[in-house]
Amino acid sequence: MTRIVAGTAGGRALKVPPKGTRPTSERVREAIFSRLDHYDVLEDTRVLDLFAGSGALGLEAASRGAAAVVLVEAHRVAASVCEANVRALGLLGVSVVVDRAEHYAARPVSTPWDVVFLDPPYDFSEEALQETLHALVPNVDEHAVIVVERSSRSPKPVHPPSWRLITERNYGDTTLYYFEPELPQPYVPSP
Repeated sequence: MTRIVAGTAGGRALKVPPKGTRPTSERVREAIFSRLDHYDVLEDTRVLDLFAGSGALGLEAASRGAAAVVLVEAHRVAASVCEANVRALGLLGVSVVVDRAEHYAARPVSTPWDVVFLDPPYDFSEEALQETLHALVPNVDEHAVIVVERSSRSPKPVHPPSWRLITERNYGDTTLYYFEPELPQPYVPSP
């Protein structure tokens, strides 16, 4: 059973789509949110959950204090499960969008994302993932954290040159990659 780990909805059960998704395990979600708490990037933030599935990652963020969360899921059945979970938990500021993640990532935003989750199907191509990450560049805050979940058998994602890998962590068959934009170094003239 998939549950919210902590926060205002901690312990509450989530529905999961009947097929076609691979929910992030509770152990991995706890590790993700422990790290995000350490980075101090959850409270009052804007969160984008691409390839949302059941919405567990975005809903966990909302439960832990995110101000606005958008769950993006291309499959209508999974998106309807996300909507049911949002209603059941009663978390404010959470919306569900039925769209392909790679398409939604490229949409211009008026306020950049603070946290972005990408948990694509393991068979999602590396090239498509690279394109999706590059599409996010103008839409993330300069202090954003981008979390990519992949199979441990998959190669490391190719990230945009303007981002840096903060860390990667392995949890059995799952590897998590944490990225952030590299802040430009101030120009210091030579003496």
